[in-house]
Amino acid sequence: MKTIDVVITDDHAVVRTGYRRLLELDEGMRVVAEFGDADAAYDWLVRNRADVLILDLSMPGRGGLEMLQRLRIRVPALHTLVFSMHDSAAIVMQAMRAGAVGYLTKNSAPEALVDAVRRVAAGLRVLSDDIASLLDTGGQPPHLALSPREFDLFRQFARGTALEDVAARFCLSTKTVANYQTLIRRKMGLANRIEMHRYAVEHGFD
Repeated sequence: MKTIDVVITDDHAVVRTGYRRLLELDEGMRVVAEFGDADAAYDWLVRNRADVLILDLSMPGRGGLEMLQRLRIRVPALHTLVFSMHDSAAIVMQAMRAGAVGYLTKNSAPEALVDAVRRVAAGLRVLSDDIASLLDTGGQPPHLALSPREFDLFRQFARGTALEDVAARFCLSTKTVANYQTLIRRKMGLANRIEMHRYAVEHGFD
């Protein structure tokens, strides 16, 4: 049986160590790299081969959703499993649209992660039980019109993060970030940051 090569990304070293030990108890899996920020993980993945990426969406560097979208283009053979504390329908849907094959919340049992990695490596979609019903939303809320980068930026704006801090986090100019803020407000029909914050709270991804 072919060994599944896994890359782990999470900004907590203790968490990464726990994942590594859990996965390597399975003789069919091997952790080939681990990273604490999205940019370093992306740079490695476009230069090296792996079967499955375990991705925490909330990491330093560029947003996890944007990383997903970029990897889908640059490394189409890579299968990504999001393993995150976020359990809102909005974030799950954005992650799947951006290229994730599976999505588990960190409330899942340890054995669920091992099984999910095996299934994702085979190209099968995996959703943890607590979010499986979230994708059946019926209508199309305004945030689904946003690209992964716009959605990541929207969440920063909704939290009240200063434009300068957003620019530094995403390696953009302050002017570009301001333009994004205007574009996002127009797409979503929101007048200001107060309305952005209310929208984020109402939809569970503040």
